Amino acid sequence: MSAPARRRELAADLLGLARSRHSRYLQDLRELVSIDSGSYDTDGVDRVADWVQQRLRQTGFTVERVRFPTDGTARTADALVARKKGALPAHEGGRRILLAGHMDTVFERGTAAARPFELRGSLAHGPGVSDDKGGLLAGLTALDVLDAHGLTAYDELVFLATPDEEIGSPASRGLVERTARGVHYGLGLECARENGDLVIGRKGVADFRITVTGRAAHAGIEPERGANAALAAAHLIVGLQALNGRWDDVTVNVGTVRAGSRANIVCADAELRVEVRAATTADVDRVRRTIQEAADSPVVAGTSITVEQLDLCPPMEVSDASLRMLGLARQAAREVGVTLGATTTGGVGDANLITGTGVPTLDGLGPVGGADHTPEEWLDTTSVAQRVAVLAALVAALGRTASP
Repeated sequence: MSAPARRRELAADLLGLARSRHSRYLQDLRELVSIDSGSYDTDGVDRVADWVQQRLRQTGFTVERVRFPTDGTARTADALVARKKGALPAHEGGRRILLAGHMDTVFERGTAAARPFELRGSLAHGPGVSDDKGGLLAGLTALDVLDAHGLTAYDELVFLATPDEEIGSPASRGLVERTARGVHYGLGLECARENGDLVIGRKGVADFRITVTGRAAHAGIEPERGANAALAAAHLIVGLQALNGRWDDVTVNVGTVRAGSRANIVCADAELRVEVRAATTADVDRVRRTIQEAADSPVVAGTSITVEQLDLCPPMEVSDASLRMLGLARQAAREVGVTLGATTTGGVGDANLITGTGVPTLDGLGPVGGADHTPEEWLDTTSVAQRVAVLAALVAALGRTASP
C-alpha cells in the first residue's frame, strides 16, 4: 500500500474513533463547563485539574501534579504535567511532542450556575466552552483516540494543563518553559478561529513603566522655577502613540497615566504604563530602543525620563519549522475532509512561552469556536470529530518526523 493510501486509511480510522466519542465529548464538555474555574478561583480550577488528571491516567499517562509556592497571598491552583512514553525512542527518530491547554477561564464564581452549558442547535454555549475547555477536552480526546488505535510511533507525549493562562501565567510561566525545553514540537489546544483557521503566529507583549521626574514650584508665584513633568509626559504620550503604523504588526498603547498631586503645584512627577505588541522579537527590541531614545531627549527642560521594562511575553514567531508543521496539519485535514487556513493574532497565550524556548509550535488545534470572554461564547459541535481526528493524525505524523 502506498504512503498516501496508508495515510488516508489512518485518517479514516481516526475520524471513525473520534466520531464514536462525540456523545461522550458533549457530556464531558457539559461537566467541565459546569465547574466555575476563573483564574483566581483556586478550588474551581483544582476541580478541573482533578477531572483532567483522572482522564490522563485512564489513557496511560503518568501525571505530576505541580503545586506552586505562595508569597502569603492567595494560592494559585495546581498545574498538571503528564507524560507517556512511546515505542520509537529519540535515537531511532521518535519525537517528543507537547500538547498544552489551560484550565482557567475569565469568569467569576457563580457564572456557571447563572449561565449553564446549553446546546442551541449545533452550537454549545457556556463559560469557557471555547476558551479553553473545548480545546482542552479535544486534546484529551485525541490522546484517547491515539491510544485506542494503538499508535505509539513517538518517543514521548507530554500534556501540560495550566491554571493561570488568562492572567498571563504568572505562576506557571517557569513550568511551561521548563516543560517545553527538550521537546521537538509544541501543539496549542486553544480553539480554532471562528472561520476555522489555525494560529501560526502570536504577537509578543512587552510592558513598560515610564517615570518622568520634574521639579515642583508654586504654580502662582514662581512657576518658572518648576519643570512640569506632566507636560513632558504629554509630549511623550503623543510621540509614543505616533509609533503606531510605523512598523507592520507593531502596536503601542499608553494605557495609564498618573501625574501630579495638586493643581497649584507645578507637576513634579508622572508615570506612564505602556504596552507594546509585536510579531517578532526584533520588532520588540526596535520599539524598546525607540522609546529609550525619546526618553533620553525630554521636550521640557529640567525633566528626566526613566524607562523600565516590567515584563516580556515573547512572540510566537512564524518560522520555517512551524510552516512545515502547518503543512502536515493541512495534509491531515485534507484526509478527513477539512480545509485548514492559518492566521496570526495579537492575543498571547502559553504557546508564546513554548515558542520562546525555541520549540516550533502550532496553536488553535481545538474545535471551531468564538466570542471568547463574553456571554455569547460558543463552540461549533459539528467541528469536534474532524478537529480531534486532525489533531490525532498530526501527533501521529510528528511523532516520527525529523526535527526541523
